[in-house]
Amino acid sequence: MSVVVLTGGVGGAKFVEGLVQVLGGSNVAAIVNTGDDFTHLGLRICPDLDSVMYMLSGKNDPARGWGVVGESWNFMSALAEWTDETWFNLGDRDLALHVLRTAALESGESLTAFVHRMADKAGIDAALLPMSESPVSTILTTDIGILSFQSYFVEHQCRPSVSKIRFDGAAEARPGRSVTSALAAPDLEAVFVAPSNPYLSIDPILAVPGMTEAISAAGVPVIAISPLIGGKAVKGPTAKLMAELGMECSNSTIASHYAGLIDGLLIDRSDDCEGLRVARENTLMRNADDRKRVAEAALRLARDEATT
Repeated sequence: MSVVVLTGGVGGAKFVEGLVQVLGGSNVAAIVNTGDDFTHLGLRICPDLDSVMYMLSGKNDPARGWGVVGESWNFMSALAEWTDETWFNLGDRDLALHVLRTAALESGESLTAFVHRMADKAGIDAALLPMSESPVSTILTTDIGILSFQSYFVEHQCRPSVSKIRFDGAAEARPGRSVTSALAAPDLEAVFVAPSNPYLSIDPILAVPGMTEAISAAGVPVIAISPLIGGKAVKGPTAKLMAELGMECSNSTIASHYAGLIDGLLIDRSDDCEGLRVARENTLMRNADDRKRVAEAALRLARDEATT
């Protein structure tokens, strides 16, 4: 079974790894959010792409949930001696990828080509595809002013109240050629929306003109995995954002948000959802076995949808 998954954040990376366990990497293409990307201290940082790469290569830190296992912080300690610009942590091992990416982009290499080259070195068979080669920036209107995503998420720890989210550059962006090719593959059997934050991780992908049309034209079941369990987000500001934007924190709201895009929703066994075909499974992913179980449940729902 060949599949495409829209993903961003740690939860998304976990789901992608589960799909790779079940299907093998060569049958999985991940379209990854780049709305979180930014330039910091002269380095181009791509957090969601790196999260998937670290997860699939076994380099991720399961204790922190982000970054590289066995990380050290000598660079940050030295940086603090010279500046107070230390709100965004750059680990010593993590720095290598940022330095290489910045040099590659400045030399004219595309982000897609760079990611493919690094994934190959890491022994990753899955296709890791930036949603677009054009820069898109997630910007939040908050009660303390206009904030870039990383300023909101890292510097201010998601504390500000959000009233609006926009994606600067999205109108001028287009899906990468590898993205449209993956969605048009003749052996494609399903598209998944990972249990990522719908508003901060998935919406930037869908905001790229031509993306939803390419998904629809694929003509395969589109299945989302809810990021909620018991009306709460497993991790991150999803529930907080929903409340601030005037939404009920429920699977029904998630289903409505993806209306017209998805055919089914995988939810936790303890939950309910109205107005859409659903399947239930224990969706909390603490370890590799959990990730495999959730991926298998999503695949079953896609196969069931394909036969109805």
